[in-house]
This record gives sequence, C-alpha cells and structure tokens, in this order.
Amino acid sequence: MRGLLAISFIGLAACASADVSRAAFAPDYQGIETRLLDGDLVNFRVAMSGARGPEDVSQYARCAAAQYTLIRGYGFLRHVRTTTGTVGNSVSADAIYTISPSLPAGNQTIDAEVTVADCGASGIPTV
Repeated sequence: MRGLLAISFIGLAACASADVSRAAFAPDYQGIETRLLDGDLVNFRVAMSGARGPEDVSQYARCAAAQYTLIRGYGFLRHVRTTTGTVGNSVSADAIYTISPSLPAGNQTIDAEVTVADCGASGIPTV
C-alpha cells in the first residue's frame, strides 16, 4: 500500500507542475508579414513575446502559412526553412514555405486545412 501511495503522490506532483507551466504561457502574438517570393514560394515573418522557445514562434509561422495557403485556394504546403531570433523578450521567425493545390513531394508536407483547425484549437492566430 505504501508503494501505491508514493506513486499517487508522484503522479499528482507531475500534474501540478504541468498545470503551472501551462498557466505561465501567456503569448502575445505581434503580427504576421507575408511576402510572395516567386509563384508558389512564400515568406512569412512573425513575432511574439511570451514564447516558451523558438518552437512557439515557428508554430505561429506555420499557422500563418497554412491560412495563407487556404486563402490562395490551395490545400497543401511544404516547409522549406525557418530561422528564429530573439530581441529583448520578443521572439521572431522568418519562414519560407511552398504552397500547392495538391500534395507536394517531400517529407515536410502539411495539410493546410488540418493545420488551421489545430491552430484555432490551440489559440494561435493566422493571417
């Protein structure tokens, strides 16, 4: 019984720390800049404060790219590259994606409709 009680306390402690980290995440999405580079190649620049790390701002860029893809009447995109940087408490991303009406070749392909739905459920704004 003692072992079971110890496991229960460990489980509760893990849940409590997860709740604290979720509560501390208070992002401030600071805007999206979109530039069409060439036909199906698009650049997205985004910035946010309150990011937990570069993956948060990269996800913000991905959400922007997915919505842009749908606006253009396409259904898929492929990640080309993302660079991130920090100035003060603001984190920025400069991302490039290709957009496509059909599933493009490659292993970095993204279904735009599914991604936009996920972004909405996560509270991440899009274009």
